[in-house]
Amino acid sequence: MFWANFCVFFQEDCRFIHTVSLFIFAACPWQNKFLIMKKLFFGAAFLISAFAAQAQITPSASGVVYGKVSDGGQPVAVDKIEQNLKENKFEGKITGKVVEVCRAEGCWLKLEKTDGSSMMVKAKNHSFLVPVDLIGKAVVVDGEAEVKEISEEMRKHYAEDAGKSKKEIEKIKGSEKQIVFQASGVKVM
Repeated sequence: MFWANFCVFFQEDCRFIHTVSLFIFAACPWQNKFLIMKKLFFGAAFLISAFAAQAQITPSASGVVYGKVSDGGQPVAVDKIEQNLKENKFEGKITGKVVEVCRAEGCWLKLEKTDGSSMMVKAKNHSFLVPVDLIGKAVVVDGEAEVKEISEEMRKHYAEDAGKSKKEIEKIKGSEKQIVFQASGVKVM
């Protein structure tokens, strides 16, 4: 099913790539044709695998785990993490409600705090991705947190990934100290 949808979706692009590759193939001496076609083939294979990887993110449901979540330990509420910091660091589990997810890849999410703010949770080393339908769900996140300075540029990048409007992005000014959680895994409650 995926390949049928992929081919229909990219039908025009495939025709264009085919036309360009034929033009390149006809214009080059025979020694270079093999190398060029090899590069085109591997480039197309890379793009197809990237789209396939994004399509394989499991939809969120109670009990689904993204990454690795350890069995032991009680989670701390996202609002209580500041009291549990030792030398501006925390290691363990936190729990909270998801209010934002990266729409580009699913590589980060934000947990809601009672004061209306949110805490950034990133997938450590991009080791897992989460679906956008995780918004509004309660989760347990396993990993480590640290207080970090987030630059204006990075804050704008996150806003763009979250699908914010240009007006909202333009309002972001200056860097900001935040608790950033590097997650090894997320479990949907």
